[in-house]
Amino acid sequence: MVYRKILVFIFVILLLNGCSKKPDQAANGRVVPVKVDKIKLQELYDTLDYTGDIKAQDEAMIYPKVTGKIIEKVKEDGDLIKKGEAICYIDRDEVGLKFEKAPVESTLSGILGRVYVDIGQNVASDTPIALVVSVDKVKINLDIPEKYLPKVRLGQTAQISVDSWPQKEFTGTVTKVSPVIDLSTRTAPVEITVENKEYLLKSGMFAKVHLVIEARKNIPVILKEAIMGHQPDYYVYTVEGKKAQLKKIKLGIRQGPYFEVTQGLKEGDQVVIMGQQILADGEAVEPEMDK
Repeated sequence: MVYRKILVFIFVILLLNGCSKKPDQAANGRVVPVKVDKIKLQELYDTLDYTGDIKAQDEAMIYPKVTGKIIEKVKEDGDLIKKGEAICYIDRDEVGLKFEKAPVESTLSGILGRVYVDIGQNVASDTPIALVVSVDKVKINLDIPEKYLPKVRLGQTAQISVDSWPQKEFTGTVTKVSPVIDLSTRTAPVEITVENKEYLLKSGMFAKVHLVIEARKNIPVILKEAIMGHQPDYYVYTVEGKKAQLKKIKLGIRQGPYFEVTQGLKEGDQVVIMGQQILADGEAVEPEMDK
């Protein structure tokens, strides 16, 4: 009887030991499929992002020099016009004067933004006839907080986008930086000028402005999806010999989905961008390169 009890005890111990080893054996035999991407050298821009309204480089409200009645219109909204060219004509309709229609001439070369009068309308010297805008170049005025002003200089590049042309990007240049800060807002006016030879940008359009304050060339970059942790402790998993390796990294500037890697990775390193949440350091992986 005692002998049988000893045998049962030994059997139970062996059974428990066997069961306890199964999870470890299963874990050691696991191969995790992951998606990876190679670290590449790219160019990133550090930008200040703002919004603003597009305005014509120059605008002129045109007034008549004489009183009378509009008898002829030769230009309409959207027409190109040269300085000195007639927009419309006025019948002076003054007693004792020989009839001679008087032209209302543009004081600026550009485009007629609006013509405010119709034939038969009586006008005086203070009646606005038309708005002429010069849009070969347009400008965007921004109010930049004072803490960023040391990074803003004349000649810096700005990337401009508008809803009307979602697939097109325009390039502007910083042409004015005010030396005076508004005490109530702690900002300073900055003017961006944009070439507009195709007249795609219209006065009054809403624009998104990405002001480039620093360009970094040939730097290692990483996709946001690969990064784990929080500032200042960022981590990624790299794949070396089909093993996952946990590495601490340091990040620099960001542009869209890409971050500059300042420490911890180099060009050509394979980093896990999908599946890293279930990985452990040193675990076997089956990598698939991201297309």
